Amino acid sequence: MLKQQHQLFASLLVLVDSLIVTAACGAAWAFRVNALGEEFPSWPHEWESYARNSQVVFAVPMMVGAMWLGGLYRPRRDKSLWSEYGSILRASVASVVILWMMLYLLRNSIIAATPDDAAQRLVSREPDPGRVQFLALAVMLPLALCAHRTLFRWSLRQMRRRGFNQRHVAVIGIGRLGQVACHTIERNSWTGLNVAYFIASAERSDRKQCLGRPIRGGVGDLEATLDAHPVDAVYLAVPSARASRLPELLRRLERFAVEVRVIPDVLPRYLPQSMTVGVLDGMPVLSYRECPTRGLGGLSKRGLDILGSLAGLVIFSPVMLLCAIAVRLSSPGPVIFKQRRVSIAGETFKIYKFRTMFQVEDEEQPRWTSREDPRITPVGQVLRRTSLDELPQLLNVLKGQMSLVGPRPERPELIERFREDWRGYMIRQHVKAGITGWAQVNGLRGDTSLRRRLRYDLHYIRHWSIGLDLKILWLTVIRGFAHRNAH
Repeated sequence: MLKQQHQLFASLLVLVDSLIVTAACGAAWAFRVNALGEEFPSWPHEWESYARNSQVVFAVPMMVGAMWLGGLYRPRRDKSLWSEYGSILRASVASVVILWMMLYLLRNSIIAATPDDAAQRLVSREPDPGRVQFLALAVMLPLALCAHRTLFRWSLRQMRRRGFNQRHVAVIGIGRLGQVACHTIERNSWTGLNVAYFIASAERSDRKQCLGRPIRGGVGDLEATLDAHPVDAVYLAVPSARASRLPELLRRLERFAVEVRVIPDVLPRYLPQSMTVGVLDGMPVLSYRECPTRGLGGLSKRGLDILGSLAGLVIFSPVMLLCAIAVRLSSPGPVIFKQRRVSIAGETFKIYKFRTMFQVEDEEQPRWTSREDPRITPVGQVLRRTSLDELPQLLNVLKGQMSLVGPRPERPELIERFREDWRGYMIRQHVKAGITGWAQVNGLRGDTSLRRRLRYDLHYIRHWSIGLDLKILWLTVIRGFAHRNAH
């Protein structure tokens, strides 16, 4: 029955996606015709022109096939909508590029058929019809499909919250981990998952209920329980003390046509990032902790840092000049204060700040400044409260030592102390230190709770994205540089 429902939903999605791709192809062709002042062929005498010029015949099977290969027709109850958007975007780009190449090889009329045609269109000031149409298609296709999937997901969630389209699961494990799994599934009712019953991870169990649901014996009666009470999926929430039984349980579950999920017995504070599974020469590798800004993500973050720091230096150059003059006149000493700080992977660097204190040398016993610290000059108090003393760090960002957004850098001596006292503190060094961060835009500046600040920093690392960086920068601008906790 469940398999038939999956096939029905998949068929429905294929049909609707095909209609949407058809409409997007037609809209892209219509955009080209209107933008270039062309005329539509007469209907119905030249009806085949609509299919030929809009490229529906090629685009629909190509796009549906790409989405099928991308797993967009599989059940995605526990997948986020953003991951689905990403899959749709990749499938759309791949389909448009392959369609363009195929039409070029077939010498289609809307594509430059020969190198001479291509060269002539390149130097011509008139827009290329094929390029206009395919650019419009590349924009309309993912937008239309994402809108459809959003509406489809919303409809399913409303149905599931009302008890329809449910999938029943059994949780193996009645301890803390099994109860956490049950609570999490209950809290996310939009998935349509329902915990039907528990099975104890021990051979036998005398308990009858857990969280208001029945406990149907232990794993010694696993096969008999699943035969008598069929479910759609099994969640293995086995505590680490019984982890050696996992291979045996997985082998026994192979006899049943159920989906199997394994929940690791690891506390959330040990999971700073979402774990992924990779394969190295056939060997499965679980990525437990890694830098989230490696690869293309890190390249895009670095590009944002370069552009943002250059723009900041240009915009704030008059302010920085005034700050430098005020610091020079306030007390003897250099204008720029340099101090050793720690950034990504434990690398040390010299951070730049406008000098705000009478004493500029590193202290033997490092400590944070207090609100009425006597070492701070009158000009320094203004600079600290407005965060203008941080502006020279734009140079650190431009040099690649810091980022615009990230956890605030600390001194090496303080980090040696915190790494022993605060579990998870060193995870902050999986990303570059930043001028502003998630903790700072939420008011955690100055002498505030280190525990809360660490929690916000770990949240940033776990959920990092370019979008989150832009959000933090925007919040920094609209909330201003001054804050009551800054000193």
